[in-house]
Amino acid sequence: MITTILKDKLKYGISVVERISNKSLTLPILNNILLKTEKNFLNLSATDLEMGIQWWALVKTEKEGKITVPAKLLSSFVSFLPNKPITLKVKGVDLQIECENRETTIKGIDAEEFPIIPKISEEEKLSVNAGIFCKNLAKVVDIASFSSTKVEISGVYFSFQKDIITMTATDSFRLGEKKMYLKTKSTLSKDYSLILPQRTAKEVINILSEREGDVTIYFSPNQVMFETPLSETKHPDIQIISRLIEGEYPNYQEIIPKAYETKVTFKAEELINQIKLASLFSSKINEIIIKADPKKGELFISSQNPDVGEHKGSIKVKVEGKACEVSFNHRFLLDGILNVVSGEEKNPEITLDLNGSEKPGVLRSSKDENYLYLIMPIKK
Repeated sequence: MITTILKDKLKYGISVVERISNKSLTLPILNNILLKTEKNFLNLSATDLEMGIQWWALVKTEKEGKITVPAKLLSSFVSFLPNKPITLKVKGVDLQIECENRETTIKGIDAEEFPIIPKISEEEKLSVNAGIFCKNLAKVVDIASFSSTKVEISGVYFSFQKDIITMTATDSFRLGEKKMYLKTKSTLSKDYSLILPQRTAKEVINILSEREGDVTIYFSPNQVMFETPLSETKHPDIQIISRLIEGEYPNYQEIIPKAYETKVTFKAEELINQIKLASLFSSKINEIIIKADPKKGELFISSQNPDVGEHKGSIKVKVEGKACEVSFNHRFLLDGILNVVSGEEKNPEITLDLNGSEKPGVLRSSKDENYLYLIMPIKK
C-alpha cells in the first residue's frame, strides 16, 4: 500500500473509528484499526465484535494494500504531526509513515486476522436528517440501564412506522418516550421495531449529531446500519453497524396513565432549584416528598435525613384536580425535568401529571407534546 492523505483528514477518520477499539488481552487484533486502500479511497475500520465503524476518504493511491495497527498509538502519533500530506506505506506487517522530514515505522498485525464486519442488505432503508435524529435520540439514551436479567431494557427501543419514529428507554424506575415525525412518508415495506444497544446509540449521537444532511438507516433481522455519504460522491462516508438486542421490549404503553387526578403546571427553573436544595437533605434512597395543594396554588417540596437535617420549600404553581402527596427519587425527577426542557427556551413551563402516591407521574412540556418522561414513585 502506498497512499497520501492530509493530516487533519486522517486524524478525523481515526477519531471516528478508534472509539470502539478494545483493550483486549485475548484478541489483540481488536485493539487495532484496519487501514485499507480501495482504488482512490482510504478505508479505516474498527470493531468490538458487537459494533463496527467504518470511515472512507478520497485519497491519492499509488498502490493498494491493507494492514492493522494499534489504534491508540496511531491516534497519538498522528496528532503530533504537522498539518501536511502524510504518506502511508505497507511493508510486510509494518506501516511506514512519512510526513515532511519525519519517517516512522509502526509494527502491525496481518490484516487477514481482522474480524469481518458484516454487510447489510440495502433493500430496506429509511433516510432522516442526522442532526434531528440524534437530537431526539439524546432525549432518551441515558435512561436505558444495563441489566443481566432484563437485557431488553439495556438498549433503546425503536418503532419505525410510515411517518413516525418512536424512541423509548427505561431502567424500570423511569421511562422516556420521544416521537419524531417524518416530513415525508417512509418507503419501508412494513413497520420495523428493534432494540439498539445503549452503547451503539451513544456512538451514533457522538459521531453523527454535528453532521449536515441525512443519515440512512438499513434494516436486517438481527443488525442495523447507520450510513452517511461523502460530500464529493455517493460513496459512503461513515458506516456504524451494530448487532441488535434480542428479546421483546416491555409493553410500556400499559403503564402510561391515560388520565390524571392532579395536574401541576410550574416553571422549570424554580422547581429545579428547590429539588437541588432538597437533595442535600434526602435519605439514603434519594427520597424527596412533593405535595400539590390546589387551594393555595403551591407545590411543597421537603426532605429529611436523620444524620443531616431536614428541608422544606415551596413554589407557586397551577394545580388542577385534587391535592396529592407523593415521594420521588430526586435524581430521577431532576433528570426528567432537564430532559423535558432540553433545547427549549430558558425556564419553560412544565406539567406534572399525578395519580396519587402509588402510581407514576408524567412530565411533559407545553412546547413539545412529542416527549414524555414517566417516573415511578417511592412507595411507602
